[in-house]
Amino acid sequence: MAPSAVEIPTIIPKAFSTPTTTNGKVHVPDLKGPDSPLPEVKSFDASTCTVDEVVAAIRVVGGVIVRGLLDADELASLEKDTRPWLDRDTAWGEGGGEGDFFPAETRRAFGMVTKSKTFAERIVGNSLWKSVTDALLTSALHWNWIGEKNETCVSRPQLNNTIVFSIGPGARDQALHRDDPIHHVYHPAAATHEIGRDAGIGFFVAGKKTTKRNGATRFIPGSHLWDYAVGPPRESQTFYAELNPGDGFMVLSGCYHGGSANKTNEPGVDGVIKEEERLVYSTFMTRGYLRQEENQYLVNPVEKVRELPENLQELVGYGLSKPFLGWVDLKDPMLWLHPERPKKSGDLFGV
Repeated sequence: MAPSAVEIPTIIPKAFSTPTTTNGKVHVPDLKGPDSPLPEVKSFDASTCTVDEVVAAIRVVGGVIVRGLLDADELASLEKDTRPWLDRDTAWGEGGGEGDFFPAETRRAFGMVTKSKTFAERIVGNSLWKSVTDALLTSALHWNWIGEKNETCVSRPQLNNTIVFSIGPGARDQALHRDDPIHHVYHPAAATHEIGRDAGIGFFVAGKKTTKRNGATRFIPGSHLWDYAVGPPRESQTFYAELNPGDGFMVLSGCYHGGSANKTNEPGVDGVIKEEERLVYSTFMTRGYLRQEENQYLVNPVEKVRELPENLQELVGYGLSKPFLGWVDLKDPMLWLHPERPKKSGDLFGV
């Protein structure tokens, strides 16, 4: 007989806010919650925006739109690479018992860093995207005493997953959800965002025009600052991230979001039915010391990983999360990936 499941009580921390003092009076900022005013979602031009602008907006709102990230040739290359994999997919739950998280009209493709060079370099490796994730997900360990020596260690973000979504006509709304429960995250309400709160962030790039009518991703602005115990989310608070081909949408894993219904199988305002596919290329990043949602070591053949630029090899998971998380034979995994390189004396532990 299998042992019974044991429920471990979760410790719920108190809500936190940083008090300020003005003329001797202490002011406690208002904690954010479902009844707080929703912040305005900002849109940026990829050719002119700065990393600081995008990061600042994400911290307030939880998500931003960036226009004009990819051009028509790059989108054509992406679709050529990914369409065969989408055509192979079957409806979620067919024979697998996964439930109904994805509508039956959804088709997906995975493991994209080794299936599409364009996906690897222009989406996962997009310079703006990488800089944003570095700013939000890099972790610095300032106190690491080894005997009498203190070593500051930095753990940089790593790839969490890669998915291409094709949402067909007739698909229903996906339930609003957060993406960080995979890392068993709980956060209390906060008045303002603090670096270190997030387990991950997602990036959605439109392959075709995405609209509220054909299934654009919707999310609740500001919900990354709410107490995680508060729910359920309200559909009335959602914002639809409508994108032109090549536009991107970045959203923190702690924000409520979900794909929307594709109603293009129904007559439009003109009474005409014009069916459309919502095609989106997505990737999420997470902290370097957390387990990756998509198992990159099994989904990506190692010989294909070796063909990637080295910065992407490290991003996939072959980089070391310092001080020494992820080693192989007590050595940097990049030495295992490239056995032809001369070995350095000693190992990570200096023994």
